[in-house]
Amino acid sequence: MTGIDIVLLSYDEPLAGELHTRLERVFGRRVKRLHGVAPMRRALKMTAELVDTEQYWLADGDFEINLDFDLDAMPPLPDGVSMAVLQAVNAINGLVAGYGGLKLMRTAAIRDMREGTRDVLAALDHVDFIPVIAGVTRFNQTPFHTWRAGFREVAMLAHGSEYGMDRDYAQFQIDRWCNSAGATYASFGAAGAIAGVAFAQATAQDPDQWQCINDPSWLHREFTSRYPNLMPV
Repeated sequence: MTGIDIVLLSYDEPLAGELHTRLERVFGRRVKRLHGVAPMRRALKMTAELVDTEQYWLADGDFEINLDFDLDAMPPLPDGVSMAVLQAVNAINGLVAGYGGLKLMRTAAIRDMREGTRDVLAALDHVDFIPVIAGVTRFNQTPFHTWRAGFREVAMLAHGSEYGMDRDYAQFQIDRWCNSAGATYASFGAAGAIAGVAFAQATAQDPDQWQCINDPSWLHREFTSRYPNLMPV
């Protein structure tokens, strides 16, 4: 789908500038960018204020789009669908899933997104998952970013998918995260995943504590408390 706005949403990812340039190369036009905004719900709503089209592409700050990605292969969102999620390859364990994938958003749905869900985007009324691989989610840029990714994603999987994911498939993904190995900083992703399972269990009955998962400062403090001898990031 061409002719609509594109936004890169970044927070602190070291390669965000490089990946922003890559997006512009593939899309062949300017890609807008929102950087450094927290918490996540506020940042997502702000992306919808940047655009002038009824739908828009949204990429995370660690998403590396495939250079041969075919924009024309993706149709507009059907009526009633708030978001379509394309797949990405996980850089540390090879999972192919919606995590970190390119998204097609309905602008009005993001502006009106409600509160009260664990996964911020699960607040949208109708989400489609598209079996098209659009790129790689390269969150493994530092030990912290890799740990944070594993922690957040697996905590949400362990708490229970809000997208109706089959329990066995969710457990399969958790196991793959927890056994990540071989790639750059994969051991930190595995450690984050294991910590995410424990966090989900500890906060199952405490929705206020659960919201720490969307607080970048809390996540950074949690990481540095576990790895005090690593250089700050």
